[in-house]
Amino acid sequence: MKVQRQKKILEIISQRQVQTQKELALALQAQGLKATQATISRDIKELGLIKAPTGNNAACYILPEAPRSLYREERLKRAFKDSVVSFDYSENLIVLKTLPGEAQGVACALDHANLTGIIGTVAGDDTILAVVKPKKYVSRLLKRFHQLINQKPG
Repeated sequence: MKVQRQKKILEIISQRQVQTQKELALALQAQGLKATQATISRDIKELGLIKAPTGNNAACYILPEAPRSLYREERLKRAFKDSVVSFDYSENLIVLKTLPGEAQGVACALDHANLTGIIGTVAGDDTILAVVKPKKYVSRLLKRFHQLINQKPG
């Protein structure tokens, strides 16, 4: 649900000027997605949206001009910190366990992080299967996941 809502937010702000969180909530509601102001505020922060002047004494939400790779890394860090509970592997497969309902969001973050070796993910409700090719990258990815899951808050 979160990933779908955030995708819709990005779609909305790319199609028109949105000046307030309330306006964004109404636009989401018109698309059949309900969200509280607090949820929208978190989404704005997670998506890295900023307010930019529109020229008529107003400002609207836009994506920052920051490099996409930095955004991907921050999203991956946040996903692991907030949602991943554990992980294990067998041969060239890594299985990640998440909090209930969080697997698809974490899998999306993994897919967009373009980590070397991951050729794809499959997500359920609380489990992700990451397929690694070649197998030699498994140990590197496990080390990276360990760093992500044990990162200090901040």
